[in-house]
Amino acid sequence: MIRTPYLAVDGIVECYGLQNELLGIVLIERRNPPYGLALPGGFVDVGERVEAALVREMREEISLEVQITALLGIYSDPSRDARFHTASAVYICRAFGTPLAADDAKDAFLYLPEHLPLERLCFDHGAILSDYLARIAQDTRRS
Repeated sequence: MIRTPYLAVDGIVECYGLQNELLGIVLIERRNPPYGLALPGGFVDVGERVEAALVREMREEISLEVQITALLGIYSDPSRDARFHTASAVYICRAFGTPLAADDAKDAFLYLPEHLPLERLCFDHGAILSDYLARIAQDTRRS
């Protein structure tokens, strides 16, 4: 029998208002263990494209339709999830409106990038968001 890591997706969802102003980045409070703040996301179903899983998970967990803008990276450290080995494709997305928690999310919050509580996040999501912040800082310097 072949054993492989579980495949997951996580979304860094940039929420914008009616005037195209950044309202914040979505974080959820997890309904299930491990408890705490996290990026919204979940597992890819068999027969599902990774991008489709991301769009579905964002709809299910934060009630938002998202547009994928970039792949931030693949995070696959075997110790990133204490439950089992998980590899996650992390996408940067845009959405309009306010997130509403549903499914596996107990609550949803918006944080401006400079106020993200990196030290309070589950899994390796603090490190992922640090990578995201470095990327947007680099993109800003290029502009």
